[in-house]
Amino acid sequence: MNTVEKRAAFRRLHESGWFVMPNPWDAGSARLLQGLGFKALASTSAGMAWAKGLPDGRVDLDDVLRHLSMLAASVDVPLNADFENGHADAAEAVAKNVARAVETGIAGLSIEDSTGNGASPLYDFEDAVARIAAARRAIDASGTGVVLTARSEGFIRGRPDLEETIRRLTAFSQAGADCLYAPGIQAPEQIAAVVKAVAPKPINVLTLGHSAATLAGLGVRRISVGGSLARVAWTAFLGAAREIAEHGTFESFSNAAPGSELNRAFAQQSK
Repeated sequence: MNTVEKRAAFRRLHESGWFVMPNPWDAGSARLLQGLGFKALASTSAGMAWAKGLPDGRVDLDDVLRHLSMLAASVDVPLNADFENGHADAAEAVAKNVARAVETGIAGLSIEDSTGNGASPLYDFEDAVARIAAARRAIDASGTGVVLTARSEGFIRGRPDLEETIRRLTAFSQAGADCLYAPGIQAPEQIAAVVKAVAPKPINVLTLGHSAATLAGLGVRRISVGGSLARVAWTAFLGAAREIAEHGTFESFSNAAPGSELNRAFAQQSK
């Protein structure tokens, strides 16, 4: 699919049913996920940062834009961008950065209300809403049809207040968000309450153990995994490396996927 087709396909995915949108961190992981049949993918700020040897949230905007361009060009399915807080505080600066992001070929992007400041982890309500409205204006001005997801981060930033989360998501919806997302909510009744509050707009849930079928039964439209796949990969890497460093043995290698299998998978995806 070309970029226009990817964006149209991504928007259609949000209209009915449900889908899982896993999060690759490089071209290889993106292509293998595409090969497994996933209909859309999303970047992960954490996975990207760790691959660069940095903690999450420490990659600068230009590097993020290059990463998004690379990922979008690597696959034939839509890509949603984890665009963190828009890489800016002020609403108009968010709009400028969103305008740059849509030029990378992405089909969607998310903007969160997290400040990155532990003492004051969320933007004030009015500022948070203004930032989503600014992102909406930038996307509309681009004429691209990129899907805008608004995230309220309270449950993963030390402010697990369901009432305030719903207040923010509802306001974000009214400000023009196409999809709403509150990472960290996991109790079924909380998920159901969020789905009901913003209906008929779709909800994204970061799965924390619930099956896709369970989340779909709660009315969730989109399911993502954040940095979890990257953490699984790093766990295997660290386990094998620690075995070598601490014991001088290589038993972990016996569980590794054969090189021939990986070569076949990548050969198939590069056709």
